[in-house]
Amino acid sequence: MSALGHYLEEEGLATVAISLIRPQTERTRPPRALWVPFELGRPFGPPSDPAFQKRVILAALQLVERQSGPVIIEDFPDDDARARPDPGWRLPFDHAAVANGSAGTIASELETEIELLRGRHDRWVTERGGSTIGLSGLSITDCGRLVAGQVRGAALTSPREGFSPPLMLRFAVDDLKAYYLEAGAAGSAKPSSRQLGDWFWNATAAGAALHAIRAACLVGSDDRLKLIAGNFMVPAARVLAPG
Repeated sequence: MSALGHYLEEEGLATVAISLIRPQTERTRPPRALWVPFELGRPFGPPSDPAFQKRVILAALQLVERQSGPVIIEDFPDDDARARPDPGWRLPFDHAAVANGSAGTIASELETEIELLRGRHDRWVTERGGSTIGLSGLSITDCGRLVAGQVRGAALTSPREGFSPPLMLRFAVDDLKAYYLEAGAAGSAKPSSRQLGDWFWNATAAGAALHAIRAACLVGSDDRLKLIAGNFMVPAARVLAPG
């Protein structure tokens, strides 16, 4: 995007980039950039906070008025307050030890967790008026079965006509992650996304299952599964070091 900004500027169009990784922006040197101290995927700050997001947008657009250059990189002054951990939030459960268990144990605990979280997720839906689950078109129980089956080494098949098995696996994984994170955030406490992410990836059988599936797919022979597992299943920041 930084390089594209220079091309657009040569045609007379002013550009401003939102930077989430300052060293990268310093290397690529866009015409104008506002660095923001937010998590990846949140360039304008916390969701559902239009007042804060407006401040970020205005700060970026104000760089167009600056006469200095040719490269301007400014820092947004405020952190995302919702990125701070909520000390009042409690883990729904902690199954960190499952990660060292057998494939069968991980798969069985995953199916158990889905039922344990059902009441919390129902509460989330009531509180928020909806859910982001639905990409796969499957029930969350069937998403769990599909993922658990892969942990157990079952052949991957598609439960929906017109959707390839690798694509259905990706959709089921996305729905499963949404289910856990929504359930984890239900209630009066306001956990940060980092708190929720740490719980999901480090203390649930679901997180352990996705790590296991990713590792298996990357050494398999199906190039489509390698692509999905390598790029979409586990965030780069959560990938486990070899060994």
